[in-house]
Amino acid sequence: MSKFLKGTFILLIAGLITRVLGFIYRIVLARSIGEEGVGLYMMAYPTFILVVTITQLGLPVAISKNIAEAEARGDYAEIKKILVVSLATTISLSIILTPVIILLAPILATTLFTDPRTYYPLIAIAPAIPIIAVSSVLRGYFQGRQNMRPSAVSQILEQGVRITLIAVMTKAFLPYGVQYAAAAAMAASVLGELLSLVYLMTTFKLKKRFPLRKNFFQFAHKGKKTFQDLMKIALPTMGSRMIGSVAWFFEPIVVAHSLALAGVLAVNGTKQYGLLTGYAMPLLMLPSFVTFSLATSLVPAISEANSRNNHKLIAYRLQQALRLTFLTGGLAVIVLYVLADPLMQLMYGSTKGSYFIRLMAPFFLFFYYQGPLQAVLQALNLARAAMINSLIGAVVKTAVIFFLASQASFGITGAALGIIVGFVLVTILHFATVLKKVTFPFYIGDYFKGFLVMGASGWLGYWLFENILLSEHLLVRVLTSITGMGISYLVMLLLFGLIKKDEIHRIPWIGKLF
Repeated sequence: MSKFLKGTFILLIAGLITRVLGFIYRIVLARSIGEEGVGLYMMAYPTFILVVTITQLGLPVAISKNIAEAEARGDYAEIKKILVVSLATTISLSIILTPVIILLAPILATTLFTDPRTYYPLIAIAPAIPIIAVSSVLRGYFQGRQNMRPSAVSQILEQGVRITLIAVMTKAFLPYGVQYAAAAAMAASVLGELLSLVYLMTTFKLKKRFPLRKNFFQFAHKGKKTFQDLMKIALPTMGSRMIGSVAWFFEPIVVAHSLALAGVLAVNGTKQYGLLTGYAMPLLMLPSFVTFSLATSLVPAISEANSRNNHKLIAYRLQQALRLTFLTGGLAVIVLYVLADPLMQLMYGSTKGSYFIRLMAPFFLFFYYQGPLQAVLQALNLARAAMINSLIGAVVKTAVIFFLASQASFGITGAALGIIVGFVLVTILHFATVLKKVTFPFYIGDYFKGFLVMGASGWLGYWLFENILLSEHLLVRVLTSITGMGISYLVMLLLFGLIKKDEIHRIPWIGKLF
């Protein structure tokens, strides 16, 4: 089996486990601190992502790409230099950013977020910065060598610790106020990152092919060219993520001020934003673990093929990734759309937020495509083009959110529509940019068959949920409907030839059954 498919499969399994664990985390969080607490947590969380983006400097993708190319040449001295330069860069940045976030937290909370209680979750972010600085470099190293297992296990460990601690920590701090409980939830994430880092460092020490600490500063001092090579990929990549992170950072600010203009009180605005981003969005983004796995595996796989000028393999990998994204994303869309209300009821004990799922689910196919397309652009040295596409999408998204959410007739729905417009536009721009560089066949008939399969499976799932009352328990009805949709979807994909036999045979364990 190819390294690409093997690495993707490992990340898929890990992604599925971590997303399930992540949902458990969200459910426990929502039930522990309520809509208001989730709103406070989600207002601070974009700041966390922004700080992480700055700390990483886009290096994980650059490390993965450059190490894949160096490994293809057998240049282990260059691999060590890449690691040394990357660690020196990210650790230096974390030393600067940690005190900055602590000093800026009061200003961010009172001035920008319009809710002083966000100060406490913001402060809880600071300890994560140096941890993420080192772990992101090690993940990039393993991914560059197309060894996805350490990244996969570290993700599972991180989520496991978060879930273990969340209930205890929020319960302990909730009597002091919902803001302290939100900060405790953030602290649980930091502790999860810490254990993940310990595992990555241990694995690296056991599997490394060279002593990292020996002549560390000499390698760092002589790594000017390596640093420049990394920055050619890292800076545009960081630019793309920075644009997304800055847009996400300003999103709750724009939403809060827009809803205020629409006459919504600050407390109610926080609750509504919590429903959208803390309840509905995590469910909609659940299937993105598939596209994240594909994107992570695509960067080293296409970089290696590109370094050997194997354009046929590049086109094949791209076609394969896009088809898998469409098929997995299609099943996710119909399940979420058909079962929006019962899924929300099961997870959060309320159907609040299900409206956002029905509104946004059909468009999320575009979102699922975005990760693999951006990975291809980065691997083909088109990270700058991806950055420009992201900038256009972020500006348009923010403008639409402000325009619509400030009107009483739209309110928080305007924010949801703005988010949709943003990711649909970026995906279209990414696809157009890829087509300029890579020529590959686009099978319209396969996509038409795919939509037919989605429609038929969705109708069957709805019919099963409404008519086959195997039990009065909602969970049993939901599981019956999902099982029916999943089986019918897979069977029809096989009948229409949308899943290739050779791909099934390459999947560990499953291929042997066929």
